[in-house]
Amino acid sequence: MKIIPAIDIRGGNCVRLFQGDYARETVYGTDPAAQAKAWQDAGAEIIHLVDLDGAKAGHPVNLEAIEAICKNVTVPCELGGGIRTVEDAKKVLDLGISRVILGTVACDDPKLAESFISQFGTEKIVVGIDAKDGKVATRGWIETSSTDAFELARKLYLFGVSRIIYTDIATDGALCGPNLKSVANLCDLIPECHVIASGGVSSAKDIANLNALRKANLEGAIVGKALYDGRVTFADLNIATKA
Repeated sequence: MKIIPAIDIRGGNCVRLFQGDYARETVYGTDPAAQAKAWQDAGAEIIHLVDLDGAKAGHPVNLEAIEAICKNVTVPCELGGGIRTVEDAKKVLDLGISRVILGTVACDDPKLAESFISQFGTEKIVVGIDAKDGKVATRGWIETSSTDAFELARKLYLFGVSRIIYTDIATDGALCGPNLKSVANLCDLIPECHVIASGGVSSAKDIANLNALRKANLEGAIVGKALYDGRVTFADLNIATKA
């Protein structure tokens, strides 16, 4: 498992939201590029970026900050938030992003993921499934659809998606531990698809618990608030992946 530090960008700043609530924001820094370099120096092999403004707007917004991050690090960066057209995907890939994360567009039309994969290749395309009470949340978590999160994952897998980021919104930013049962069930449902768990990690024990699931396709865990608050170090989390 890889530890994947998150940088959520809003108004050009590094922020974290509590359970996706834009009204419950904490600003952790004004220089996302410097933060990305810090995560790289700590040992991160990949960095997870979210354009929160883009998620609400429906297209990438924080392009200047995103480009600065890509220029400041040598490790790959993945980006989600408002990427809903092939043109938007190309725009951020041209900035240096290594892989793009589809969210709302994949929920609205799962088959559309095929066109992104056809255009850019399977390694460049990730789908983020954000679940609220088992249903897929969209448009920056502002709306909750009637789509079952696991049904969508299975459908996307059959359409050729090879990597899915699964977030349980109830755990995101709450430091209450990841939803281990859901992660395990998703890994079993799509055994040949890489799964990245997101939300709830507060300690090295949480990473050890994920690792103890012994799911070969559980590729990594995205961590944000726990690292920013200093509750745990990247090194401690990394050690826990070897347990």
